Amino acid sequence: MKAIAYNIKSEEKEWLVLANYKKHDITIIANSLTADTLSFAKGKEALLVFNNDVLSEEMIRGLQELGIRYIATTSFETHHLDLKAAGAAGMKVANVPLINGNQNPQSRMDQVIKNLDQWAAGKCVGKACCCQNNCGVTKAFKL
Repeated sequence: MKAIAYNIKSEEKEWLVLANYKKHDITIIANSLTADTLSFAKGKEALLVFNNDVLSEEMIRGLQELGIRYIATTSFETHHLDLKAAGAAGMKVANVPLINGNQNPQSRMDQVIKNLDQWAAGKCVGKACCCQNNCGVTKAFKL
C-alpha cells in the first residue's frame, strides 16, 4: 500500500521503519500536514497521522481529492480527526486501541502497520476501526 506520513519525529520514523520492514511504500515527511503540503499525498492510498495532527473536514476533502482512502493515527484518541467528514468521504479510519495499558511507541507503530496490512488485504481492522462506514464488522462484535 502506498502511504504518506506527515509531521513525523526522528524516533517515530525509526519505529515506523522497523515496524514496516519494507512491506508498504511509505513516504515520510517531517513537515506538518497543511494546505501547503497537502499535495505531497497525491497518488497515495493511506495517510499516517502523527503528533495529534488535526484533520478538519476541509483537509479531509482535500485528501479525498488526492486519492487518500485510509487514515491511520498512532494515537489512542480520535478527537483530532473529523470522523464524520471521513465517513462522508468514504474513508476508513483506524487508531491504536489501548490494550492492557500498552503505550509502548514501537507497539503503536506495529499496530499502524497491522492496520495497513488489513486494509491492503481488503479486510476490516477490527478493534482499531474508527470508521463511520459499514465496513463489514459491527461495533458490537469487535474485541
